[in-house]
Amino acid sequence: MKTLFYIGAVAATYMFWSSGFGKAAHFADTLGEMAHFGLNPAWFFAIGTIVVQLAGSALVIFGGRYAWIGAAALALFTLATIPLAHPFWALPPEAAFGERLIAEEHVSVVGGLIVAALLARIYGPQWQGVGLHRRITSHGS
Repeated sequence: MKTLFYIGAVAATYMFWSSGFGKAAHFADTLGEMAHFGLNPAWFFAIGTIVVQLAGSALVIFGGRYAWIGAAALALFTLATIPLAHPFWALPPEAAFGERLIAEEHVSVVGGLIVAALLARIYGPQWQGVGLHRRITSHGS
């Protein structure tokens, strides 16, 4: 189960850590992206985005009982991108359709982050050597 947790946590955070590494590797393009969305100073938002994406992903994957901090940061970041980058309600119908789908996918990602954070409390690194029954009873209901 622990291996499946890590596979799932890596997959659930893929869009964040891959984006974070890409943004760091192509920082000039990241600055342009931030400026495109009116985020100034661009360097501040670029660095903040990279840190949230990489640190948040690391916490979800390796943070155990603190995975919720990473999941919350990534969830808030993801929800903030909807009005900023995907304002489907303000677009003509032909453009709104695709942006609405992206916004709906973002809501699903937030749900996945919540589930990953909850599972990290059971299968995360802080529970090595502790039996499943004890994990469930010590953190159950």
